[in-house]
Amino acid sequence: MSGVIGLVWAQSSNGIIGVDGRIPWRIPEDMAHFSELTAGSTVVMGRATWESLPPKFRPLPGRRNLVLSRNPDYDAPGAETITDLDTALKGNVWVMGGHAVYTAAMASADVLVVTEVDLTVEGDTKAPEITGDFQVTGTGEWRVSSTGPRFRILTWRRSDQLG
Repeated sequence: MSGVIGLVWAQSSNGIIGVDGRIPWRIPEDMAHFSELTAGSTVVMGRATWESLPPKFRPLPGRRNLVLSRNPDYDAPGAETITDLDTALKGNVWVMGGHAVYTAAMASADVLVVTEVDLTVEGDTKAPEITGDFQVTGTGEWRVSSTGPRFRILTWRRSDQLG
């Protein structure tokens, strides 16, 4: 396997990443960061995450879009449907949700890029538990979004890849 396997998500102070299939805040600066981070790479997402994207943004432009589904006949126009996560984790890959996909990919991840949003929100989808030997290698400054919430971006790397 060559390349970097990354997981990228935004979470509230209380660890929420979603509610009713959507992100419970809007932070344009984080969306721009996501776009820059994943440009030219492969993005991997579960079927529900794919369906949560507004149709005008599907597939995400400038990226190879892989949609993980148990149904090999699932139709994701503009994306490739895959049934096996290991098949998807080749090259430079960014896993972008949802919770079950993050959890399954955590053991293979090299880097985690987590936006902390300074909000406490109710939701039905929690951020994945960071398992394995990861260390914070980058802590962005707290910034205030043009839409109001404070946020910062943390980068975590697997300890055996430091040095």
